[in-house]
Amino acid sequence: MSPTLRPITALWSREIKKFIHDRSRVIGALAQPAGFWLLLGLGFQGTFQMPGADVGYMEFLYPGIIAMIILFTAIFSTISIVEERKSGFLQAALVAPASRTALVFGNTLGGTTLALAETILFLLLTPLIGLSLTLPGLLLILLVSTLTGLAFTSLGFIIAWRMDSTRGFHAVMNLFLLPLWFLSGAPFPVQGASLPLQWIMALNPVSYAVSAIRQALYLPGPSPVPFASLGTSIAVTIAFALALIVLAVYVVKQPLFRAKRVTSQPAA
Repeated sequence: MSPTLRPITALWSREIKKFIHDRSRVIGALAQPAGFWLLLGLGFQGTFQMPGADVGYMEFLYPGIIAMIILFTAIFSTISIVEERKSGFLQAALVAPASRTALVFGNTLGGTTLALAETILFLLLTPLIGLSLTLPGLLLILLVSTLTGLAFTSLGFIIAWRMDSTRGFHAVMNLFLLPLWFLSGAPFPVQGASLPLQWIMALNPVSYAVSAIRQALYLPGPSPVPFASLGTSIAVTIAFALALIVLAVYVVKQPLFRAKRVTSQPAA
């Protein structure tokens, strides 16, 4: 194995092992969004009306919950960066004979793999909303979930890189990720929102990931909840993931610890 791939593989494997041995992460990253889906879906099932389409709320919310699972996985996987700074692992990784880029790819690929595995488990619930996935639809969902996982874990990596406490990390992550999810067309349709919100949702790259997942569920037929074309949705999702990966690589190459300025005292 090449010197570049070795540290990436080691960090990826480490993320997988940490997740397997920490059952609370498994429950939190999967059970919480699934419970959220059931509670909201059953609660609004009788009152939700999609303009121009006969779609129940559980069916409408389903693609957004896939995005939420990826979001929660990003939070749980990248928070370890803050903890590893305190334990000294991060400092040891920085002085190791490996590029800092490997640190980015090892962590993001690990978090993305976990998100993909949880997405596959959640897709087993698809028959509950009366849909049957086709092979092209399944492959498309896995592709979009991979890209979204790379984007979210890269964003989490960027935020966690200079965080000193897990409380601060959670506060900043909620400031970024939850609005991205709420304004993605996941909990409510774009068509029913006010005009200012429709503009914000159109500028939100997560909206296109949710749109791509939603369209993949109905392949080869059209989606009853249109937002953007499938090609546009995939293109924006790819650009979003690449932009955040590049930004994460840039951030990790900056000095993590800045030397304190020393002021000389005049001699007595």
